[in-house]
Amino acid sequence: MPSKKRRKKGSGPMTAAGLVAFYEDYEEKFTLSPLAIVLIAVIFSVIVIVAHVVG
Repeated sequence: MPSKKRRKKGSGPMTAAGLVAFYEDYEEKFTLSPLAIVLIAVIFSVIVIVAHVVG
């Protein structure tokens, strides 16, 4: 019966190339709530629509 090789976690090509990000030491400089992002998107959309209609 052929033996199945199991990959060790973290031994793939992404890890070997240094493309895995570690977020343990990452601190955000500022945070935005999901509501703020939605409001910014809606306001931007309204500005674009008004600019398209007017101009």
